[in-house]
Amino acid sequence: MSTLYITHPACLDHITPLGHPERSERLKVVDRVLEGEKFALLAREQAPAAALDTIALAHPLDYVEQIRDACPTVGMVRIDADTSMSPGSFEAATRAAGAAVRAVDEVVATKAANAFCAVRPPGHHAETARPMGFCLFNSVAVAARHAQKQHGLDRVAIVDFDVHHGNGTQDIFWNDPTVMYCSTHEMPLYPGTGATSERGAHNNIVNAPLQAGDGGEKFRAAFEGAILPRLAGFAPELVIISAGFDAHTRDPLANLNLVEADFTWVTQKLMEVADKSAGGRVVSVLEGGYDLQGLANSAAAHVAALMQG
Repeated sequence: MSTLYITHPACLDHITPLGHPERSERLKVVDRVLEGEKFALLAREQAPAAALDTIALAHPLDYVEQIRDACPTVGMVRIDADTSMSPGSFEAATRAAGAAVRAVDEVVATKAANAFCAVRPPGHHAETARPMGFCLFNSVAVAARHAQKQHGLDRVAIVDFDVHHGNGTQDIFWNDPTVMYCSTHEMPLYPGTGATSERGAHNNIVNAPLQAGDGGEKFRAAFEGAILPRLAGFAPELVIISAGFDAHTRDPLANLNLVEADFTWVTQKLMEVADKSAGGRVVSVLEGGYDLQGLANSAAAHVAALMQG
């Protein structure tokens, strides 16, 4: 079995305002780097569009329909200060969620060893019924609920190393003891959530905030001290990664100093967790990462680590 790479050209058609950091070039550089010779053994699929009722596993159906209906036929509409929609945005968002769902199906069916979804818009800021922070639908949340509903998994872990806290994922699973959400992120920083004291209704949320200027040593210590022991105790049957690469030292939106080797390390550690309790099942979904070189190099390091599993 090989690592599965899922993307779709429709994800390029989510057009953001000029100068916006979350732009289609992000996917182009990831796709380009994964065309390299060392990635020749990747299995490749195009992302299907998730059905509305599948997205509604994590969001109210009327919210899903509101996003659909807000999608313009021409031009661009603002959803909030950071988030906009163009004519291609709704399809892009359904493909992003569909990629994560398809990845779960393939990995659970042991047709793929693990999977990486290069999609946009990102998802982890999308709350139960609120788009924000470049995000419309929370793809990892949809994937987790799909894994439980369609495949009968009891415990799913979502691990988020994006530099911004995944407030949306935390919001969706706050009251759900069957899903553990773990996050490293810079604080203080957008969106302002993610304090250590935010633990969920069932102690199922693990936040390990970092400070501006922190690098790989502090990042690894946060995982080894706070996150990995909790994951081991939870014994997830599937590990989903919110793979944001904006904690890279080159990234313009934040102030952490991770390098490619740190993303390799954390990927390997999460694969070890999955090997112990989840039959090696790992599904990774792209979130942030806004310096194109840092993003491409980090995504390449992450996928290379997945392939070595």
